[in-house]
Amino acid sequence: MDRHAPFRTAERQDVPLILQFIRELAEYEGMLDQVVADESTLETWIFDKEKAEVIFVLEDGKEVGFALFFHNFSTFLGRAGIYLEDLYVKPEYRKKGYGKALLKKLAVIAAERGCGRLEWWCLDWNKPSIDFYLSLSAEAMSAWTVYRIAGDTLAKLGQPS
Repeated sequence: MDRHAPFRTAERQDVPLILQFIRELAEYEGMLDQVVADESTLETWIFDKEKAEVIFVLEDGKEVGFALFFHNFSTFLGRAGIYLEDLYVKPEYRKKGYGKALLKKLAVIAAERGCGRLEWWCLDWNKPSIDFYLSLSAEAMSAWTVYRIAGDTLAKLGQPS
């Protein structure tokens, strides 16, 4: 891979490709049955509501990986950060530096936007990814536990008292 991998920002017509990458990542994680997103939903939330962004890394003009991210906010830092929701490189293109290139690109974006940090979650069984992140000096946030309310539980909690 060239040290300066080419990237491109996703456009509206890329929604089918974005969904394909999401499904491939979910399959790798053993969570394909949990993907309920469809093209219409992704188009609305990424392009109409502008709640997330997607970049692709390219080899010979072909999209071989992607990162989907959005801004979060740190009250302690008093500034926004970038939260990386998905990072995926097709299996046949792994070990070529594309994952690192995507993270470096996100670090550049974060710096250009004045963000205070770049963060993400990783499944605890995903040793190849954990080893990769540690090789970049990423810090595991072991003192924190993720909590989630979703689906019917979220709807119930959001009902007026």
